[in-house]
Amino acid sequence: MTEYNNDKTDQLGKVHRSDAQLDSRKAAPLLAAPPGMLRRTIATLDPGYFALVMGSGIVSVGTDLLGFALISRIILAVTIVGFAVLLTAYLARAIWFWPWFVQSLRDPTTAMAYFTVVAGSNVLGIRLLMAGHQVLTIVLGAFASIVWLMLTYGLPSFIIASARRPILREINGTWLIWVVATQSLAISASGVAGVTKIEGLASALPTLAVCLWSVGVMLYLILIVIIFFRLLLVEVTPSEMGPAYWIAMGATAISVRAAAGILLLHGPHAVVIVNDMRPFLIGLSVVFWSFGSWWIPLLVLFGLWRYLLRGYSREYEPRLWSVVFPLGMYTVASFTLGSVAKLDFMTAIARVWVWIGVFAWAGLLISMLLALIKAKWRPQQAAG
Repeated sequence: MTEYNNDKTDQLGKVHRSDAQLDSRKAAPLLAAPPGMLRRTIATLDPGYFALVMGSGIVSVGTDLLGFALISRIILAVTIVGFAVLLTAYLARAIWFWPWFVQSLRDPTTAMAYFTVVAGSNVLGIRLLMAGHQVLTIVLGAFASIVWLMLTYGLPSFIIASARRPILREINGTWLIWVVATQSLAISASGVAGVTKIEGLASALPTLAVCLWSVGVMLYLILIVIIFFRLLLVEVTPSEMGPAYWIAMGATAISVRAAAGILLLHGPHAVVIVNDMRPFLIGLSVVFWSFGSWWIPLLVLFGLWRYLLRGYSREYEPRLWSVVFPLGMYTVASFTLGSVAKLDFMTAIARVWVWIGVFAWAGLLISMLLALIKAKWRPQQAAG
């Protein structure tokens, strides 16, 4: 019996060793960055950089809602420039730096960040709708819908098929951008439904908004449980405990805003579904708003642990824009739900909180510009 067990152990060891060897053969080495500052920047572009558009756009929306029109227009201009530059860079990466693009799609820690393209496009679209540009909002919404469909059904299967190991360790707050992207489509749908004169859109979009909101809620409930398990069961490093976890709060806030957008619909095609769902939408929105508010002190503690206790670098990083977006969205969610449900304490919070979003946006924009100047200055010093 002992000999049998030893033989079996040896056989299992050989199987595990052969599996490990097979995995090592499958594992693709990290690609070296190409020469040249511009080429290197595009090839290694952070997949979540579109959070800049998300953060800028939502702060512009919030300041406009609260009556700060000049500040809102300035931030809107920055949002439009950021959208144009980043969309060009993303397309250039997909065309001329395909291997780097594919490698980022295969990495579970970065792949989901591409949903920022969806959310950023819709946030900009909603702000343009507030300025009366309905056609641009529809175009951006259609573009975002196509990208959302490709990512929603392509990324999970691509990640699972490419995985050579359990991916629980690699699931982080970035995955909740999937929720944000889905709810941004619901907001875009309800926004266009409220103003369009096109009969087909006016009749279909309210139902579509409700369905997308429901999908976003379910995705949040599923993903937040997985993320909590990951935080409790897997060792977390300062690098991993990054800004992306602020999306845990941002996802609740945008779910609240999406519900409020549905509640604001009043056309003949929306009245039945809105009336039937009104108590449920308000009740669940208050639950989400409360849970999102609960997250804020915890996220601040995570930041203190990361930067003060563990001494993580305080230099600019693109994913810091993932903090600006939740701050801005919390303002918008509090103001819209407070207005719709007559909850005055929420609108009062929004009037104060809006400045937190504005100062965070301005500070990070300055940090980004200084980082760009510093990066451009370094090669010149090296050449000199």
